Amino acid sequence: MTFEQITKKLKSRIVGIAGCGGLGSNCAIALARVGIGTLVIADFDIVSPGNLNRQYYFLDQVGMKKTLALRENILRTNSHVNVIGHDIKLDRKNIPVIFAGCDVIVEAFDHAEQKQMIIETILDSMPRVPLVVGLGMAGWGMNESIHCRKAGNLYICGDEISEIGPDLPPMAPRVGIVANMQANVVMEILLGSEVAKW
Repeated sequence: MTFEQITKKLKSRIVGIAGCGGLGSNCAIALARVGIGTLVIADFDIVSPGNLNRQYYFLDQVGMKKTLALRENILRTNSHVNVIGHDIKLDRKNIPVIFAGCDVIVEAFDHAEQKQMIIETILDSMPRVPLVVGLGMAGWGMNESIHCRKAGNLYICGDEISEIGPDLPPMAPRVGIVANMQANVVMEILLGSEVAKW
């Protein structure tokens, strides 16, 4: 399949991004680069200096709402993407409303309890929508530990072990690997793959 054929197929597809931090911002940019038609992004946070070590933002965007800054960066990458931003804290009630109509949803939260909440919400309220989560990306190195695993309509990207902490912070290389792995899984779901072995 040529790049033109790929973008033609993807331009009608809608992907939700739950969280615009390290995973969400990098995954959104990767999907914009391959020609996804619509990105529905949601977050309630602002860009801070501490985000710049792993998130797809720039110094002059510090203080901006993440949804506005990410929309700006997506459109600078690919002006044809339809970006629908929601400046809101996601919860069990609003997730099915905000991401209604999405072909795939990407989970990009920081905390374990948020991850559990969205997984349970999607499986209960939107069981037919594939959910691609990031789990285990703290620290550096250990490339061989990062993988993808499928469980029904749930796709898990990461090492599923490393927890973020003071001595094991999230850093751009591993966060970026997992974010791009999530984008790659989204492409496999939307386009299919002769080499995918789920």
